[in-house]
Amino acid sequence: MALYEHVFLARQDVSPQQVDGLVEQYKAVIESFGGKVGRVENWGLKSLTYRIKKNRKAHYALMDIDAPAAAIQEVERQMRINEDVLRYMTIAVEKHEEGASAMMQKRDRDDRPRRDGDRPERSFGDRPRRDDDRPRRPREDRA
Repeated sequence: MALYEHVFLARQDVSPQQVDGLVEQYKAVIESFGGKVGRVENWGLKSLTYRIKKNRKAHYALMDIDAPAAAIQEVERQMRINEDVLRYMTIAVEKHEEGASAMMQKRDRDDRPRRDGDRPERSFGDRPRRDDDRPRRPREDRA
């Protein structure tokens, strides 16, 4: 059997419980073909980059699957029929990741490098001159 990562997007107006129901439904299909589902992650409701079938947001779910190709074909066929599923993508992988996926890892803001390259803070006297710091010349029409 081959290893797969499968992600699908469900409509924004379905509840999280219904998304869990979809996961269980597809898990049962995979198990009926002799496969098994490892890690299941629900990434929650996220904004889409562009609208898909008039939806601006979608519920994302990830499944790690160890199953024959026929099981994946059946799951994808059922997802094409289901109106609650907007998009899906299945990728064959060499091995499944250990631990949480990149989407679930909480990145701490202090760990990220700063945009300004860790420059020291400048004091008020070091600030660059702006146009409004110059003295104004008298206007010609008022003289």
